[in-house]
Amino acid sequence: MSKTDKIILLKEAVEEFIPDGAHIAFGGFTMQRHPMAFIREMIRQGKRDLVIYGHSPGIDADILIGAGAVKRVEVAYIGDELFVSPSPNFRRAIEEGSIQWEDYSNFGATLRLVAGALGLPFIPARTMLGSDMITKSGFGAEERSSDPKASDKKLVLMDCPFTGDKVVLLPAVNPDVAVIHAQMVGREGTVRILGQSYADDFMARAARKVVVTAEEIVSEEFIRRCPEQNCIPFFRVDGIVHVPYGTHPTACHGYYDYDPDHYAVYAQAARAGAEAFQAYLEKYVYGVKDHWDYLERVGGAQRLSDLKADPALGYNPNVRRR
Repeated sequence: MSKTDKIILLKEAVEEFIPDGAHIAFGGFTMQRHPMAFIREMIRQGKRDLVIYGHSPGIDADILIGAGAVKRVEVAYIGDELFVSPSPNFRRAIEEGSIQWEDYSNFGATLRLVAGALGLPFIPARTMLGSDMITKSGFGAEERSSDPKASDKKLVLMDCPFTGDKVVLLPAVNPDVAVIHAQMVGREGTVRILGQSYADDFMARAARKVVVTAEEIVSEEFIRRCPEQNCIPFFRVDGIVHVPYGTHPTACHGYYDYDPDHYAVYAQAARAGAEAFQAYLEKYVYGVKDHWDYLERVGGAQRLSDLKADPALGYNPNVRRR
């Protein structure tokens, strides 16, 4: 795509950028700013055998696992803080052995993306020293050899050639696709994330392709007036999708808060087992035509208004936290 024809519809973006077996990283953090509209469309299209990387996914990874779309996860944590931790579908899949998984510390998982962004094959760190994450792997040599994109080893422990201290060498991650939700994106792809960006900027630089879903699409002239507020340059972005409320039920700082009522519905269904979770998917994913139909299903304009963020705070102080 040229820099001026990146805007694409949600359904078309999933079709174009997400093949079966894709290695993917999703932006956001636990209950914040996950590209949920994009993920629900992935499930509707029946994507399979996905490999997910991340530091702290939540419902984004969990719903894909529950839908049977995931082959492997390489993460630090999958959970949604007060509501479900660890996430129920993730936990059940690990217990049943239905997915492969590899666990790193939060910092370790982030550093793998940093290495990928820097074009390095690995990155040295001290994280995880003294823990079982150094000595235990989630999947073995046979699984690694079956996937040419998988690292040959989880990590390498070595003596620093300068100090003699033990260091951990973490393999870089270069996902096929990073999918990031932003508050604002220019028509050519310049990205502005309000609030914490977490590791989304490194994720975008590490990935081979980048898709941005956004609350607003604005002119490049406008977004470049304050370049210090932008975190991903236009030339790293391959696709742009206009998706207001595209992170529901997670939060989008400055625009709306997370939806505790829907989290409760999700958690109850996911905890109850595969049959109950399938009923959830039928109602909120397969049983809706598109993202706009989903928003009506979860309460429509009135519910979304109730979640609107206070512009001074960036979140809604009236939303129930417990």
